[in-house]
Amino acid sequence: MSKESAYFQLSSVGKRDAKELKRQLDAFHGVISVSVNTEQNTLAVDYDNTGISCGRLEQRLRQLGYPVESCQTEQHRM
Repeated sequence: MSKESAYFQLSSVGKRDAKELKRQLDAFHGVISVSVNTEQNTLAVDYDNTGISCGRLEQRLRQLGYPVESCQTEQHRM
């Protein structure tokens, strides 16, 4: 397993949005955890990159109506 983290800067995220984002992204095969910071409008997703990619996560966010302002990834050795 090769774990990666993606950090997304979104335009705005409310408390209701945070629950929906967690629910939608947790359903993706390969997603390990989802963390939303509504004060800073950020989203962090830990995932197994053999099952999903940062690009696919970003595409899903856009489909859900959340414009991504920036994205950074970090790979972890396990």
